[in-house]
Amino acid sequence: MKRLSIRQGRPHAPAGAPAELLIGGAGLARGYLGRPDLTALRFIPDPFAGLAAEPGARLYRTGDLARWLPDGRLDFLGRADQQVKIRGRRIELGEIESALLRHEGVREAALLVKQNPLGDSRLVAYLAADPPAAGDPARLRAFLGEALPDYMLPAAFVFLEALPLTATGKVDRRALDALDVSELARETPFAAPRTPLEAQLAAIWSELLGVERVGAHDNFFDLGGHSLLTTQLVSRLRAAFELEVPLPTFFEDPTVAGLAEAIELARWAEEVARQAPAAAISSPPADGAEGAAGTEGAEPAKGAAAPGPAMAGEAWAAEMDLEEGEL
Repeated sequence: MKRLSIRQGRPHAPAGAPAELLIGGAGLARGYLGRPDLTALRFIPDPFAGLAAEPGARLYRTGDLARWLPDGRLDFLGRADQQVKIRGRRIELGEIESALLRHEGVREAALLVKQNPLGDSRLVAYLAADPPAAGDPARLRAFLGEALPDYMLPAAFVFLEALPLTATGKVDRRALDALDVSELARETPFAAPRTPLEAQLAAIWSELLGVERVGAHDNFFDLGGHSLLTTQLVSRLRAAFELEVPLPTFFEDPTVAGLAEAIELARWAEEVARQAPAAAISSPPADGAEGAAGTEGAEPAKGAAAPGPAMAGEAWAAEMDLEEGEL
């Protein structure tokens, strides 16, 4: 891990690069009282001291992440022990928290990694916020997307009046972890599935996402879905309904109701395709009809009236006369 040393005002990490904050100088403590093991872990020899430094010069590893800004200010990012790995990418939770706190409506922010029963991990942001940020995950995602890559954007946002604190005044992450994210992070009011097809799809989503309750208007990605789970969903739909739902169609409306509509449309298209060959192979035409149909632009026979609205009216009248006679 890169280390950022604050010593005589000279940075030892490139501007903008997150690094562990190390502190040294004349006022540095000698170590932890009665804890030689912790002292050896946190107080390290100063590799930046140079030949002019006092013998035994050391640096203290704070465990905090920070970075130098271009204007010379120090930007605190959070704790170094908050680095996590999700789907092969290393993520600094403190960097996301710092980005959230730059929004004018966010008063407090904390990030956790939550796992569903299937072991899939996702980022969850816990916020104490004021309007317009409060209750508007889409606005916050757009704000974060200006500074962070997509894989660092939280999958869910939980809005609270205030973040729980420990006795020492720090964010109580255990208390946050105990909250039911599936309900608190719901971005739309729960609406039960309305049709058997929606109920079947909700059951598939529940099993795939590890979510207990899935509503008709719940968004697949808001419930923790991602690109890898999308491919699994397509496979399950193929096995359950024996049809293909194009991914672009699913992305247009990634809700249970939207997917049900897409499946109904795909079923209708398949039915039309099956009936088309049968319609083309019809019974043999009546005598003379084949010649009339097969001669494009042929003139009507001498004395015969050209087909048109008048003949159609006469045929209708004859049919009506027949029905009246039968009555």
